[in-house]
Amino acid sequence: MTRFWLAVAAVLLLACGGRDAPDDQAVHQDISTGANGAEVTFDATVASDPVESGGHERFEVKDPSGDMLEVDHNTSLATYVPAHLGDRLIIHGKLYIDPGPRYGVHCTHAHTSSGCPVPGWIELNNSYYE
Repeated sequence: MTRFWLAVAAVLLLACGGRDAPDDQAVHQDISTGANGAEVTFDATVASDPVESGGHERFEVKDPSGDMLEVDHNTSLATYVPAHLGDRLIIHGKLYIDPGPRYGVHCTHAHTSSGCPVPGWIELNNSYYE
């Protein structure tokens, strides 16, 4: 019987993509403590329409705690996200904190590198852009 439940768990994990669940408090805490480079997964609402700039799609999002973050999505490594003002997303990537301070998330693509060692993604309407 144990093998049956392990098999069911494995199928569910594969069906769900094995992706991290949003942890909105963690991203807010990482911002509050200045955890530059932290891996984050959070719910967001698009606060500005995306703009293409130098192979990157950039747009502002607001997390449930009210933090504003820039999404810096590399479109040379990942599919363009057809997001618009007001859309709800789930974002998995790497937090960055620029002077000012300005907060953002990048490494939202499946292609990994030394700067982005963990695959990232953006979910919009049950579709993944990675």
